[in-house]
Amino acid sequence: MKMGQHMKLAPRMIQSMEILQMPLAELEERIERELENNPTLEISEPTALDPLDTAPEVSGRSLSDRIDQFSNTHHRQQNSGERDAKMDAMAQAPARSESLTEQLLHQWMLVDVEPRMRELGDVLISNLDADGFLRTPLETIAERINSTPPTTILELERALGAVQLFLEPQGVAARDVRECLLLQLAALPEREEPPDPLVTERARRLIADHLDDLMKNRLPKVSERTGYTLEEIKGALELMRTLSLAPAKRLINDAPTAIAPDAVVEYEPDSDRYIAYLNDTRLPNLRVNQEYARLARDKTMPQRDREFIRTNMGNAQWLLDAVNQRRGTLLKVVEAVVGAQREFFDFGPQALKPLPMSQIADEIGVHVATVSRAVADKYIATPRGVLPLRKFFSGGLSTKPDADGDNEGEELAWEAVKIALREVIDKEAKSKPLSDDALAEELKKRGIDIARRTVAKYRDQLQIPPARLRKTF
Repeated sequence: MKMGQHMKLAPRMIQSMEILQMPLAELEERIERELENNPTLEISEPTALDPLDTAPEVSGRSLSDRIDQFSNTHHRQQNSGERDAKMDAMAQAPARSESLTEQLLHQWMLVDVEPRMRELGDVLISNLDADGFLRTPLETIAERINSTPPTTILELERALGAVQLFLEPQGVAARDVRECLLLQLAALPEREEPPDPLVTERARRLIADHLDDLMKNRLPKVSERTGYTLEEIKGALELMRTLSLAPAKRLINDAPTAIAPDAVVEYEPDSDRYIAYLNDTRLPNLRVNQEYARLARDKTMPQRDREFIRTNMGNAQWLLDAVNQRRGTLLKVVEAVVGAQREFFDFGPQALKPLPMSQIADEIGVHVATVSRAVADKYIATPRGVLPLRKFFSGGLSTKPDADGDNEGEELAWEAVKIALREVIDKEAKSKPLSDDALAEELKKRGIDIARRTVAKYRDQLQIPPARLRKTF
């Protein structure tokens, strides 16, 4: 036996933290589910169709009758022609779009081929990745097919050729980037306005024999080996830029989801300050049904029914408390962020300051983990656009003062350092781009002292290629 201290989180506390972490849209869904499942929870605006508030004789009914009446409300609304918000939302929800494999299989069903090739085509299509490439070797696929006689590589190659020829977009079912680009080039003459055949042939030769050098921007080396001038190579590259490295993406509808900001920040010119408020008007005003509260105190009711009501009332009250606590905590966090990042709202991202979560936690008097949950997956609408709340929290560095003393130095967030790095790269001579060492030196002239490896890391995060790939000839 031994003595020890242990900290355990009650289920209610865990659920409260989950409510705090939920973004606005997810919280709406949670409230809808609770309204549907908990008869003691209701929206504060009463309606004429609410049987729990408009029928005085209800108090004498059994609890079972009242619960049945509550659960049948939606059914009666449908029969009476009344609209139901939840059913409307379900009716207006877009249908699930077909996956890439489903779309390609439907195309393949319309192709007139022999049964054996159709079967192998189905297998090949089912092995394509999200970009439409066949990464699995044909030998491996042949071993997986349990057939008599065994499937041969020649059969799979014939089926793959048919899949590549008949399915759209062109380039689907390619085994690598080179084959993908060549398949697309072969289909270019079928366009309404086909490109110059000479340019197409140059592009085909460059892709087939010199793709690696092209990807490393070794244009002079390619010119030496092919005899093409730099202008001819650039013309072929322009045609190649019309091709896709992931043609199957055209079949997938990745429409961006709408973002519902949890808070709004607006500038008030009269007081020269930024005002923050929550965007929670979409959330219904909830309350515990008072008729059920009266029934819970009615000692003439069976104990089992009273316990049922009390349990649901406890769940309803907990949800109300958790939502109100979320409102208070989130508003405090947003207001503290706005106060700490005033210069960002005035001057833009380049003025973003380092802001650790511990600073906000100390300011509003909560644990740093609470701040982390409060900002998770949250967005705020600001005069500078809708931004993730987590964007305002990061580390940073102190800039060095100028030699003439005009700039005394300031705190810069890493996001501001990235913006400065992009500005330096945008202004460089494209015929002689700056190396990572040279970029670090240019940033030092701005008072930003960071190492070359940090420059390389931020350049990669900004998806900016290295100097040799940025060079233009």
